[in-house]
Amino acid sequence: MNAFTQRSFHDRAEAGRLLGQKLKGRPLRQPLVLGIPRGGVVTAAALARELNAELDVVLSRKLRAPYQPEYAIGAISEDGHVTLNPEAEDMPEVTPEYLDQEKTYQLAEIARRKKLFRSVRPAATSTHRSVIITDDGIATGSTMRAALQTVRAQKPQELILAVPVAAPERLDQLRPLCDEVICLLAPENFYAVGQFYQEFEPVEDAEVVQLLQDEAQKHLPAAERKR
Repeated sequence: MNAFTQRSFHDRAEAGRLLGQKLKGRPLRQPLVLGIPRGGVVTAAALARELNAELDVVLSRKLRAPYQPEYAIGAISEDGHVTLNPEAEDMPEVTPEYLDQEKTYQLAEIARRKKLFRSVRPAATSTHRSVIITDDGIATGSTMRAALQTVRAQKPQELILAVPVAAPERLDQLRPLCDEVICLLAPENFYAVGQFYQEFEPVEDAEVVQLLQDEAQKHLPAAERKR
């Protein structure tokens, strides 16, 4: 086994199971695990199974840098709140006009996903519960920041950030937004989330819908569940 394999996860589901093992035995109050679509929902589903917790999604989207769509300059939450990374202020291409255009695009995508996901899984309440927010990893931290701020406003009893891997400096920036941070890997040589997975294929909407459908089935009366 080489050094890379020793420091990586097989896939998102294994990462979620390992996070669940870290949290097992905690006195959690009506635990709710929220995944950030899409990849984070696969991690969240495995984590929720380990804890016998409820599963749902939290919808936030990164704001893309001009000419570098994979790089996040900030994020927008489901309620339209925008958080910009400090470095965005030093990018001359990030004009008010560009931000308005990007915000409109990402809000439309959030609305599309909300309609799709909520058609199979009504939103769970976070109030007075132990809420765990997860993703498959944290690079810039933008979408996680937006997700934490959204859920904190819903007044959970406790808010836990749990991720398989993250850039150390991003974790430090996110700690004030939650009650606890659990991270399995925080390597200094962090370049991208996929660097720490042996299998890191894109996750499609259909897979997220199926996971949410499975969750919704658990809450139906036994006579109404699919056989």
